[in-house]
Amino acid sequence: MDWLAAHCPKMKAAYVLTGPLPLWRKPDGFSELLSAIVGQQVSVASANAIWGRMKDAGMTTPDACCAASEDQLRAIGLSRQKIRYTHELANADIDFDGLRDQPTDRVIKTLVAVPGIGPWTAEVYTMFSLGHADVFAPGDLSLQEAARILYELPERPKEKAFRVMAQDWAPWRSVAARLLWAYYRISKNRDGIT
Repeated sequence: MDWLAAHCPKMKAAYVLTGPLPLWRKPDGFSELLSAIVGQQVSVASANAIWGRMKDAGMTTPDACCAASEDQLRAIGLSRQKIRYTHELANADIDFDGLRDQPTDRVIKTLVAVPGIGPWTAEVYTMFSLGHADVFAPGDLSLQEAARILYELPERPKEKAFRVMAQDWAPWRSVAARLLWAYYRISKNRDGIT
């Protein structure tokens, strides 16, 4: 954060408002990615309920998911598309332990090769589950909105332009993302954004 504040007055101003940032770390591995797939395009409450049923049914390992029928997964609450993604991830044979030591671009390339895992999911997993310091998720709407407000932009930066903008924050783009998420929450409360 000290580096970002020294290189960008806007980041420094945001940090003054947010204060120290919590270190969000999640577990890594199959279960964490499966949870991300389960949570795609549904409310947090729905995602939590379905994930709870997945855990109760023991459907959090590749072997269990491979063995599960479509009917079993549908009964838990997965859509046809998410059933397909679950089976794709379970059969992908990803070396999750090996990913920990891979460069960011290789991790993301490995993950997005699996149907159901897009750039955002791969970037957030790499940031929060693997702890890479220089990852950014330019497709995240909260990050885009935070940047629009902080940098006084006329509109949210589009993903491609935002990726270029974020290059100025290297080698600490994950820290910049955490700061922008924290700044977004403050701005949302202050401006009544919903």
